Amino acid sequence: MLISVIVPCYNEEESIPLFFQEMEKVKGQFAGRHQFEYIFVNDGSNDRTLDVLRELSASHPTVQYFSFSRNFGKEAALYAGLREAQGDWVTVMDVDLQDPPELLLEMAQLLENNADLDCVGCRRVSRDGEPPIRSFFAKQFYSLINKISDVEMVDGARDFRLMRRPMVTAILDVTEYNRFSKGIFAWVGFKTEYLTYKNVERVAGETSWSFWSLFKYSIEGIVNFSEVPLSIATFAGILFCLLAFAGGAFIIFKTLVFGDPVAGWPSMTVIMLFLGGLQLLSLGIIGKYLGKVFMETKKRPVYIIKERSQPRK
Repeated sequence: MLISVIVPCYNEEESIPLFFQEMEKVKGQFAGRHQFEYIFVNDGSNDRTLDVLRELSASHPTVQYFSFSRNFGKEAALYAGLREAQGDWVTVMDVDLQDPPELLLEMAQLLENNADLDCVGCRRVSRDGEPPIRSFFAKQFYSLINKISDVEMVDGARDFRLMRRPMVTAILDVTEYNRFSKGIFAWVGFKTEYLTYKNVERVAGETSWSFWSLFKYSIEGIVNFSEVPLSIATFAGILFCLLAFAGGAFIIFKTLVFGDPVAGWPSMTVIMLFLGGLQLLSLGIIGKYLGKVFMETKKRPVYIIKERSQPRK
């Protein structure tokens, strides 16, 4: 049984040797029951990540790598790794060791003992070490997406999971350009069981995920897996038409009964600015979806490989 280990890398020159060392320890505990192949994806790093991968691949026949022509993002790296993987089982792991390699043993055991189980994933039950504001918004994101989407996404679920080949094939059949892997993993279905663990901090380097980048990533997830935001413009338009009708009727009634003329341009200005902002918000939501359609119709490749390791004989 071959297990493919997909490892996206972006500026991780310090983490790669530590990750590989820990993985080799875990590999030894499999006692030869499974073979391993490592697929490192260099996502346009600007440090020595590529040099480290070249050295690692040259000295270890189980290590393969390929390097993008620029930074295409983690989603592209995951997709590329899945396409390159040859294993009967495939796992996706972060190189910073926030995905504990020792959990791979338990994940493999669950798959071995449950023939009807297609995937074993991991989810964090704590976010120790993260900024409180990031943890708060992460929880709000999962709460929101599960209310407005037909696909249920597990709070705290990581990309770290061990999948059988049929599930990997199904994921690769989802060829859309705008990818949100957490949603795709859930959308394709297949029976999945989750292991829980407490958050683990990075072993080296710094994360490339800022609060703003995570916020944009969450917007991508909402747009990719829910049409509810498109309804905002419709419901808001109906609501404010009714309010405008009621307000007009009140003004006419007040003028006829009390002879009180309509006065006050500041209030009118505020109302106009508010409605103008609402229209721009609605146009922005529609524009976001149109932008997704525009990118899909271009049929651009999700990634471009500039360099890859030599194939093994």
